[in-house]
Amino acid sequence: MEVLFTSACCFKKKDYKLIGQTSMWMFPIYGMAAVIRPVSHTLKKHNRKTIERGLVYTTGIYVTEFVTGSLLKKKDRCPWDYSRSRYNVKGVIRWDYAPIWFAVGLIYEKMLSK
Repeated sequence: MEVLFTSACCFKKKDYKLIGQTSMWMFPIYGMAAVIRPVSHTLKKHNRKTIERGLVYTTGIYVTEFVTGSLLKKKDRCPWDYSRSRYNVKGVIRWDYAPIWFAVGLIYEKMLSK
């Protein structure tokens, strides 16, 4: 998904090479999304609505992104830098990405529930 997203950003900048990129650091970070499956099971068992589940996933993604980004940044290894964004926190999270993380959490829920 990240490669598709970064390619789309190139398109927005009229760079039609559409070069998408990621970092090897992202594989274990995205792997942490596996925790969504047991969380989803618990939330569904308690009849939580889609919006509530999406908000839980969004919060989890933000916490993960902040912690991992902060740790990697200390070692100058963070593959992302949001400091130019108006809505950034310490350059490692962007509040304006909340709708994206909401959708990603629900997509992960769907993928991991199979």
